[in-house]
Amino acid sequence: MSILADVRMNVPLVAPQIGENEIGAVVRVLRSGQLAQGPEVAAFEARAAERCGVAHAVAMNSGTAAIHAGLAAFGVGPGDEVLTTPFTFAASATPILMLGATPRFVDVDPRTFLLEAEAAGAAAGNATKAAVLVDLFGLAIEPAGADALRARGVRVFEDACQAIGGARDGRAAGSLGEAASLSFYATKNVTTGEGGMLLTGDADLAAAARRFRHHGQGERYEYLELGYNYRMTDLAAALGRAQLARLDEFQAARRANAAFYDRALAGVPGVTLPFVPAGATHAYHQYCILIDAEATPNGRDRDALRAALAEAGVASGVYYPAPLHRQPLFARLGYGPGDFPVAERLADSILALPVHPLLDAAQREYVARSLRRALGAAA
Repeated sequence: MSILADVRMNVPLVAPQIGENEIGAVVRVLRSGQLAQGPEVAAFEARAAERCGVAHAVAMNSGTAAIHAGLAAFGVGPGDEVLTTPFTFAASATPILMLGATPRFVDVDPRTFLLEAEAAGAAAGNATKAAVLVDLFGLAIEPAGADALRARGVRVFEDACQAIGGARDGRAAGSLGEAASLSFYATKNVTTGEGGMLLTGDADLAAAARRFRHHGQGERYEYLELGYNYRMTDLAAALGRAQLARLDEFQAARRANAAFYDRALAGVPGVTLPFVPAGATHAYHQYCILIDAEATPNGRDRDALRAALAEAGVASGVYYPAPLHRQPLFARLGYGPGDFPVAERLADSILALPVHPLLDAAQREYVARSLRRALGAAA
């Protein structure tokens, strides 16, 4: 640990990694005059598909749009039920509502925080059309389980919006379902500011998604079905291509920072570190710990710890403060407190620490030292 224990630092939770290559790529597109969907989008799609090990990639203007397009291509609609997790960002479930279908929540695994396929399979019923399985915080879903769920007739959509660069059992995140989504929001491991991608190995699904993102158009000005304006611009794609070229660099830094926390925070009473199953390569979009106030040395809970870290200049995050079944939007589904106890416990105890690639050695040491001090743990 650094001897500069009393020097206050300001450590942000997230920081976009925008360099001269990204700036140059965007300027090049501005000068080209081709700003809307064009050759940069096509090139970005090709590189993303190659990187994620799929045959087809369809660029969208958000990860939400990619989920919407994928479920629509599955044929999800009124009367259908789609299984998903209550412990995720709302966009994992809102496209289900957009299509007139019903989300059915299933509680998550307490170690991985993921909706495991076995639990999803047990919850499947006659109305179950599909499942949205989420690669939460950068940990990919278990592929054999996803395959088994598909074999039972449940179409599997992998929400890989937080997991580009991750893998499980030798398969890249984004290739583990019939279709998958990526997000390139400003805080993601690869960013276009706003943006997303649908990934699939199925040519028909890809074609449906391409129509869906462009008003349901087949031939020019031939409208075959309801679609939306979900296109990505060449400006965004140019930024994304430059970012994707640096993904290995970004991931190496994230994993080094996570490994440091694993060592520096090991054994702190009341702190549970992220669990990484055998065969998983974590993308560490977030590094999330759990805080048990009954076991911390000074009895501080998650919120008190977060306040103490903020006082020390260390930003942290709560992902997510309330499971989806406790959100007003989903009240119509009839769930109540206690229906998903693991998700509720995680929401009350989870805390994300800075893990982004711009975090330097002094900053991450300061984060660990500040956390130990805030909990009254030995340095």
